[in-house]
Amino acid sequence: MKTLPRLLLLLAVLCSGTGSAWAFIEDKEARLAILELRKQVESLRQLSERLGRESQAGSDDNTQLRRALLDMQSQIDALRAELSQAKGDRELLARELAETQRKVKNQAQGVEERLRKFEPIRVKIDGADVDVEPAEAKDYDQALAVFRKGDFAAASLMYIDFLRRYPQTPYMTPALFWLGNAQYATRDYKSAISSFWQLIQFAPDHPRAPESWLAIANCQIEMKDTKAARKTLEDLIKAHPTSEAASAAKERLAKLK
Repeated sequence: MKTLPRLLLLLAVLCSGTGSAWAFIEDKEARLAILELRKQVESLRQLSERLGRESQAGSDDNTQLRRALLDMQSQIDALRAELSQAKGDRELLARELAETQRKVKNQAQGVEERLRKFEPIRVKIDGADVDVEPAEAKDYDQALAVFRKGDFAAASLMYIDFLRRYPQTPYMTPALFWLGNAQYATRDYKSAISSFWQLIQFAPDHPRAPESWLAIANCQIEMKDTKAARKTLEDLIKAHPTSEAASAAKERLAKLK
């Protein structure tokens, strides 16, 4: 029975080895496998004790014990390898998941930024706060900037295009007003009269309406249509008698006579 101490030592090593393998176990099936192996180790330990008590234990039992221990060691090694591989797979999946989450977050931020470009913004038009499309506000401001630079021909084209693309724009009244002024500056009097008249029809009580009446009369004077200019000035005085434009209209009527 000289082999028993060494067998018991091997059992102790196997039992302690299962403890290190336990550190890799992260699921129920792996724990069950370890418990089963420990049961087998306990069975072998009991077998070895029984062999120690039986003085007539034969070499066949020792051989059986050695084979069982070797088989168990192989199972433990295989389980360690599987658990190690499983841990590596989980780490790889964790990295892939983190990378996917990062990409999704970046895409979501990109979509949010693109959507923000289409979300209405609040601007002040003629003293009132209104919501407009970001592109709409940008295009209007660009046209006004060109007008203020004195490039009236380019401003006219920009305002015409603006009104074509945004037929329901809250900028309708100021766009028509500045378009008419740009057309007047380029001596396109007929087009200017049309723009100012659209403004008056669209918003007859707008603060820009009296100025538009006066601008139409100025266009008519430039076109040498005195009769039409006089009629326009008289209509202006009737429609907006207390306005500054009406005072200017009275002065011009006196000169036309």
